[in-house]
Amino acid sequence: MFSHALSTIKGGWQLLRFIAVVSSSVATIVSTILPLYLYSDVSFTQLSYIFFLLLSGALLIHGVLTHILNDYIDDKSGTDTHSPAILSGGSRVIQTGTISSETMWKLGKGLILILSLVVIGLLIAQSFKLAILLSLGLWGAISYSLPPLLLSYRPFLGEWLSTFPSVLFLGLAGAWLALDTLPQWAWQNAIINALICIAWVMVHHIPDMEADRQATPKKLTCVVWAADTFGKAYCRLPALLYFGLTGLCVTWLGIDRIVAAGGVFATVIISMALILKMDVDDHEQVSNYEKLILMLAMGTAVWLGLFI
Repeated sequence: MFSHALSTIKGGWQLLRFIAVVSSSVATIVSTILPLYLYSDVSFTQLSYIFFLLLSGALLIHGVLTHILNDYIDDKSGTDTHSPAILSGGSRVIQTGTISSETMWKLGKGLILILSLVVIGLLIAQSFKLAILLSLGLWGAISYSLPPLLLSYRPFLGEWLSTFPSVLFLGLAGAWLALDTLPQWAWQNAIINALICIAWVMVHHIPDMEADRQATPKKLTCVVWAADTFGKAYCRLPALLYFGLTGLCVTWLGIDRIVAAGGVFATVIISMALILKMDVDDHEQVSNYEKLILMLAMGTAVWLGLFI
């Protein structure tokens, strides 16, 4: 019994992929909540309630549901079987036999049903903001991984129709729930954090290029599309493109947020230098560089929250 409980805890922790959740969902929540703590008149109690509410939602939808569905589909297609599995390649709970594929699918369907009922309950209670936010989270998880959309297997669509809107509205959520209007700094922080998120996801996909090509159906990520279209060296292109878009936001921050702009600019330059320097055939090096980029992403989110 103890061994089974320990295995369940270990499997749940593997599934959560905590570093991915912290560097994207948690970071973008902090980026908006931190200025409200520091510079607004909203009470500490109200902000703490909003923070823990959003944190719980992020862990449940991103950490659990999204990863359950993604692991299940990527196991079925075969891409996780061939993945080098350093940082990429899913949580590995199916491959190690910790949780079966059938159990993952049952858990995923059950969680979708429960969260859908919660959305209906929120609508009945006229908690429309929370209903919208939860619906967007569900949309992101389901559209990214499940047929017929399966957007993670289609270049550009996965990041722009699933990942970006999910992270964007999670970043806006704190200010939206706490204030009557959304200030410009909230939009700036949310958009920049969402762009950085999809940029590092593109780096995350580089070690899985060959595994994604062997999947059935073929997992045509932007990385695979760029490599197939322009040559293997150009698998860096999507990440460079999204960091380039992040860099353009520096001009939007302008002189009003010059310190914040400087932090974003430094993150973009360092990240792009790492991407250009990396040997895309060295999976270990790519994963190590990805870890550095994840730390930069978290640091940038906090930096944007401090300097509004």
